[in-house]
Amino acid sequence: MDVIVAIAPWLVTMLLLVACSGMFSASEAAFFYLKLEDRKRFRKGTTAQRAAAALLADPDRLLSAILFWNLMINVAYFAVASIVGIRLQDKIGATYATVFSTVSLLVIIFFSEMLPKSLAVLRAPTLAALLAVPIAFAVRLIDPIRPLMRGVSTISQRLIWPRFQAEPYMQVSDLERAIQMSMQSSTVLEQEEMALRGIVSLSDSLAVELMRPRMRFKMFQQPVSLKDLDCEMTPSGYLLIADEQGDDVGSAINLIDATELPSTNLEEIAQEVLVFPWCAQASEVFQQMLSSENEVAAIVNELGETIGVVTLRDLMETIFSNSHGRSERILQRKTFEETEPGVFLISGMTSVRRMAKHFQLELPETRHATINGILQEELDGIPEVDDEVDWGPFHFLVVEQLSEGHILVRMTLRHEEE
Repeated sequence: MDVIVAIAPWLVTMLLLVACSGMFSASEAAFFYLKLEDRKRFRKGTTAQRAAAALLADPDRLLSAILFWNLMINVAYFAVASIVGIRLQDKIGATYATVFSTVSLLVIIFFSEMLPKSLAVLRAPTLAALLAVPIAFAVRLIDPIRPLMRGVSTISQRLIWPRFQAEPYMQVSDLERAIQMSMQSSTVLEQEEMALRGIVSLSDSLAVELMRPRMRFKMFQQPVSLKDLDCEMTPSGYLLIADEQGDDVGSAINLIDATELPSTNLEEIAQEVLVFPWCAQASEVFQQMLSSENEVAAIVNELGETIGVVTLRDLMETIFSNSHGRSERILQRKTFEETEPGVFLISGMTSVRRMAKHFQLELPETRHATINGILQEELDGIPEVDDEVDWGPFHFLVVEQLSEGHILVRMTLRHEEE
């Protein structure tokens, strides 16, 4: 009885440390298990939910703080457990001390790691909001020593791995070969292979090659109401709202996924669009959309003028659709429509890179991304019906002026003619 009274304060301390460790373990699982929809909802939710969203805006800072405090608490727990174990050994023998140490280890494993994280995964939104305020306080407490922690980490890396060098990134060609070999061994299903090739195609494409040209989307001026839509879905599936100057796209609303919209002042709930230069990689646009949770990017030219938009839905269709061309997505027609052997009908917005890949031909170097750009350069003006151009292995004949400035071109492989 005297032994229990003597170690009772230490046991209470251990229970408190287990509870604190469990809280940090649960918060780690809860915060990083939140889905995209949860994070979006938290930004406009209660004070605690907004605090959770603010913490997730800097995940490295959040995770560093959680791991730091969890480590400190666990060290303190084992220090107290060692004190209790030594006292038990002195008072009632080594056997009881060994049993106590074993039970202490099992308690912290189960009640500080397994149980809290399991519950947090099941109730991630609830626990993330509940723990947001105390975790935010804990994060701020270690902000002053974060530079020191980074310095220690850097010095440790240089001492332990002084000649450590990061491995080079894989090239797109490496990924393509890996996909091809996987298909040969039947380890990748047809749908998976299609998605992999779609992802690789983003790394090999420019934003200007996938964008919806300015004349192919409708932009609404502020203020915007549901009446302005005239009960029709926009071509892009997004409500694109002009900025205050009225010249460029400033914000957007996903109309396809929207379940409820106010009748007026839609610009107040619209999400600001990302902005990328025309020469940005499509994969970079896709990555920024996912990380920032924005679904629309405005593409600008050298003068900063909006020349088109890329939506998350367009990029997802590029990845998961059998047809990756803009003609299929925007014009609802085949990219390469073969009318006779060696003769194809193509849209002026067809990508030069896609054409080279489709025909597996070496094309002349050009600064233009589309057939339209090549024709304008060769003709020194806007292409018109019956204009003809010889370029590389192709002969182009403009056969039709489509709506909104686009053209239909009859393309002939010149070596087929010969």
